[in-house]
Amino acid sequence: MDTYIVLKRFSSLEEAQECHKLLSEKGVTTRLADNVPPVDITFSGNTVGYQYEVQIDPANFANAESILEEQEMQSLPLVEDDHYLYQFSDEELLEILQKSDEWNKLDYALAREILLKRGKDIDQEKLDLLKKERLMQLREPEPQQKYWIIFGYISALLGGLLGIAIGYMLFSSKKSLPNGERIFSYSDHDRKHGTNIFYIGLFVFTISVLINMLWG
Repeated sequence: MDTYIVLKRFSSLEEAQECHKLLSEKGVTTRLADNVPPVDITFSGNTVGYQYEVQIDPANFANAESILEEQEMQSLPLVEDDHYLYQFSDEELLEILQKSDEWNKLDYALAREILLKRGKDIDQEKLDLLKKERLMQLREPEPQQKYWIIFGYISALLGGLLGIAIGYMLFSSKKSLPNGERIFSYSDHDRKHGTNIFYIGLFVFTISVLINMLWG
């Protein structure tokens, strides 16, 4: 069974290869993959645009994160004083620290550095609290997929195949959290409907095939 999880996604192959090379040199086994499976793609399109993934064993996740953060910390002295983050307010910089999954490691490290220079108390306990709050937000399921559920039932009853695809997406789709954890994208309510749609579509499709074989 494949247990590798996504550590980081990139829009370019070059960036993914650089990350892969860095971690490999530090003794962390990784692999590159195209982000083509529908498993992480929700109907809201959260992962569109990220075509390449660096995947690792979950046991190495914390170590890999630490290596990437250390690499960016070493880049801080090279950042010019006119970097755009220096124009951010304290609240905006705190938001970067909380939503670190939406920013690169350098921006995260620089945001913390700027806040410290401004006399803000940003210790490890504060950072851990921000990460915990962010994980709680991201664990929330996607908004109720009312229209997809209705469309899924109709499609399943009319033909089967499209309903099967929609049902499968609803009950099996997963998303990756910043800590490497993978959870279902949709609520239990929507996933139950997805299961129903899937099996109704499968039943209708099977009956259609049998009818065509016997009387087609």
